[in-house]
Amino acid sequence: MNDTLGRYQPYNTVFHRLDSRVKLVGLIIMMVAVFLPYGRTEAYADYANLLVYGGIFLILFVFTLLSRTSFITLFRSLKAVWLMVFFLLAINIFMPTKSGGEIAFTIGSRITVYYVTIINLAYIFLRLVLVLMMTDIFTSTTKPMEMTSALEWLFWPLKLIRVPVHKFAMAISLALRFIPTLMEETKRIMKAQASRGVDYQQGRFREKVKALISLIIPLFMTAFLTSGDLADAMEARGYDPDSRRTRYRTYHWGFCDTAATLLVLAFLSGMICLCIYRFDFTDIFPTAVLPRLAD
Repeated sequence: MNDTLGRYQPYNTVFHRLDSRVKLVGLIIMMVAVFLPYGRTEAYADYANLLVYGGIFLILFVFTLLSRTSFITLFRSLKAVWLMVFFLLAINIFMPTKSGGEIAFTIGSRITVYYVTIINLAYIFLRLVLVLMMTDIFTSTTKPMEMTSALEWLFWPLKLIRVPVHKFAMAISLALRFIPTLMEETKRIMKAQASRGVDYQQGRFREKVKALISLIIPLFMTAFLTSGDLADAMEARGYDPDSRRTRYRTYHWGFCDTAATLLVLAFLSGMICLCIYRFDFTDIFPTAVLPRLAD
């Protein structure tokens, strides 16, 4: 079975059987939790945030095992992120957004790298990994139509002001559905172009740009052709976005959905408490010797 990141995997796990609305709300809550501050003192605030992120990572790792999501595929997809990581590292070194605290090392006599720069980079990277894990679990365990129903249920208050909620929900679900398809098509085109002598790794910058153009143009053509075929297929089946929709399958709320909702509410309550009553990293690990990240 193809284990492309974000593709639905038809397993019979507890996550696959959960109501899509519970999974969607849980995804939103966990994403918000990743971007909240938890540290009290400025000198050790980032350490406290990283500690909370580590706890969230362990929870998501258990969810990954329970949902049978490919953890290796997730980290293979991070190859494209390393360029961004090195770019952010260069920005933080030469144009630091944060300074102060203890010095990690110096480059020459003019450039000073602080520990806060390194921690800030790890901070951004860990956030990215957590968000990718959340979205991968959600898209791998939720069918596109279930995703559309969950999004439509979430946006239902907008119907009061005559917003076409169903169209927005369908567009978002189709976009998420075709991300893994486009990733597969990108790999296929790269292999086909490489067999014709196109090198994406070696050569000068101008040659790499030309090689990238040879990838982007066929990819856009494939995307437009695929979207056209999808539109024709939906029209042939009588799909009308303006007509009143009915459900082929009726989803029933079960005990697992109630238990998952209680767990989501407990997680939300815990994150709110941690955000309001911020803790100090040195209170939990008083003997830990860590560099100060602020003066």
